Amino acid sequence: MDILPAIDLKDGKAVRLTKGLMDTAKIYADEPWRLAKTFEQMGSTWLHLVDLNGAFAGEPKNLLQIQQIRKHCNLKLELGGGIRDEKTIRKYVDLGIDRVILGSIALKNPQFVKEMCKSYRVVVGIDAIDGCVAVEGWAQKSTMRATDLAKEFANAGVEAIICTDVGRDGMLSGINIDFTKAIAEAANIDTIASGGLRDMSDIKTLLETPKITGVIIGKAFYEGTIDLGEAFKLASNNKV
Repeated sequence: MDILPAIDLKDGKAVRLTKGLMDTAKIYADEPWRLAKTFEQMGSTWLHLVDLNGAFAGEPKNLLQIQQIRKHCNLKLELGGGIRDEKTIRKYVDLGIDRVILGSIALKNPQFVKEMCKSYRVVVGIDAIDGCVAVEGWAQKSTMRATDLAKEFANAGVEAIICTDVGRDGMLSGINIDFTKAIAEAANIDTIASGGLRDMSDIKTLLETPKITGVIIGKAFYEGTIDLGEAFKLASNNKV
């Protein structure tokens, strides 16, 4: 299982939100690339990046910070937030992003996502509020069940699905294991857990859950409720 430390970008800073609400942003770094370097030194392979401003605007808004992160670290980078067309995907790939996360557009135009999978490494982000898909930076809640959207991409060439229980995000209340399992079973492809990870007990539970191939760690690291180095070791030791 891959451990993916997260850097959320807002107004050029590395922040964390609570339940996806922009006005709850807590700044953790003025120079996000330094955080990326720290994660690399700790033994990370991947870095999960979100352009929060971009998620609301529907277009890239933190390009300079993303460029700096790419310049200063050798981590594999996945990036989401406001990616709505192929032009933006190409821009990020040319910038050195390894794979893109398509979220809102996956609900609105699943065929577009399937087409993009033919040319690019794509991860689908499924974020849910009370089991229904949330879009536009989690500002809107749809009537589509998250599991139904996951089924849409079962054989589409998507590299993985990132599923987030928005109600737990930033709450340090523990991963919603049942929700994560339901998404993994519906899509039957690699699934990355996100939202609310608290401590090593979550890591251990996820390692025992079939189809869960990754977990995103954000506030648990920033608030010191998990030893990231130990998490990397545990996940690495469980790889076949």
